[in-house]
Amino acid sequence: MDLKQGEKVHCRSFKDGLETSVFVQNTLVHFYAACGLFENAHDVFERMPERNLVTWNSVINGFAVNGRPNEALTLFRVMRSEDECIEPDGFTMVSLLTACAELGALALGRRAHVFLFKKGLDSNVHVENALIDLYAKCGRIDDAYKVFVDMGASRNVVSWTSLIVGLAVNGFGEEALELFAEMEQERLVPTEITLVGVLYSCSHCGLVNDGFRYFNRLKDQYKIVPKIEHYGCMVDLLGRAGLVEEAHNYITTMPMAPNAVVWRTLLGACAMHKRVALGETAWAKLSELDPGHSGDYVLLSNLYASVSRWADVHKLRRNMLKSGVRKKPGHSLVELGNRIHEFVMGDRSHPQSDAIYEMLEEIAIKLRLQGYVPRTTNVLADIEEEEKENALNYHSERLAIAFALINTSPGVPIRIVKNLRVCADCHLVTKLISKIYDREITVRDRSRFHHFREGSCSCKDYW
Repeated sequence: MDLKQGEKVHCRSFKDGLETSVFVQNTLVHFYAACGLFENAHDVFERMPERNLVTWNSVINGFAVNGRPNEALTLFRVMRSEDECIEPDGFTMVSLLTACAELGALALGRRAHVFLFKKGLDSNVHVENALIDLYAKCGRIDDAYKVFVDMGASRNVVSWTSLIVGLAVNGFGEEALELFAEMEQERLVPTEITLVGVLYSCSHCGLVNDGFRYFNRLKDQYKIVPKIEHYGCMVDLLGRAGLVEEAHNYITTMPMAPNAVVWRTLLGACAMHKRVALGETAWAKLSELDPGHSGDYVLLSNLYASVSRWADVHKLRRNMLKSGVRKKPGHSLVELGNRIHEFVMGDRSHPQSDAIYEMLEEIAIKLRLQGYVPRTTNVLADIEEEEKENALNYHSERLAIAFALINTSPGVPIRIVKNLRVCADCHLVTKLISKIYDREITVRDRSRFHHFREGSCSCKDYW
């Protein structure tokens, strides 16, 4: 990860006329990708006249592990179409599975699994761990568990950790803690990431005392020095449980300086529990540590809106515009017909837009018959109530759900991936839709899964 030294070696290879060597080029692609400079990696890749499997693996993996899954999938398709003589190997497929996991592209991931099975590559521990991660991140925890069980004696700490974290984010916190107990019985030493999954489970199940017990064991039993991520989990644990003052006190007594993520966690808890004074304290710290973060403006705005301080909402949004801060647009993805379909709020760019909006109208009628009343609290105050309801009705996940209802057979499960936290109104609506249309709907938002079935959600409205 020594970028400066690596760039010096790159310059030297260029001066010595070695840059055209395929071995040097492959290593350069891997180097820049590993350092997170995927554009540099892609530039080197584009200049090669000669590419082999190692070249493709390096650049595909670089995009897959650096949060650019779409580019990874695109490059994989290009490799298959341009270089028919190059056959993907286990490394290629692990990168492909990683990209599918990030996108929630279950169908494509399953095809990759079938390919691995046919080639006899599915028994590799790295592949199996990637499959556990894929199925867990696509909300298919039963499939993840099956891969885990089938691994038998080849399971390692990564395997256990992947399933524990997968159970946690899918809302099966108690099962995650039970699996962690089994892992300890196997005398495997958990990693820092394992304990993050355990603490996350406690946080999302409201198990405050258990969370502190596991945190103490992290230090005392496993001699792991807690990192900022572990402390952040503890702040989240207290905040979600409504112990906002305790969460603030915990932050002020941490043995390390709290970062923006920790203060943002507190601000989120304040917005959830309507604690304005503490929320403003967290906002002040965030203004110092990470000024201009759009999500912080949204959280504080929602906090003010929840207590009807509309003047402060408008002032904050004016400051946001004045400072050039743009709210991160929400988008939702749904996989259908070997394609990922993306929707944003009020989107009319999709070829089936007219049919989607007709379905939304049908859904709205059926929701009202169920007694649904829109939760418009956090929608801007300077528009009429009817407009507020329309704004909620066109949220990206509702467009994605309407699209899926149109294009899939009755009873087929629907899976949505959303980049932001699901709002309270959409959460309520999705519960009702799952009952009205008798569909299992899985929504993966930025922090966890919501499994909607028969009018209820796996999170038990605690998220």
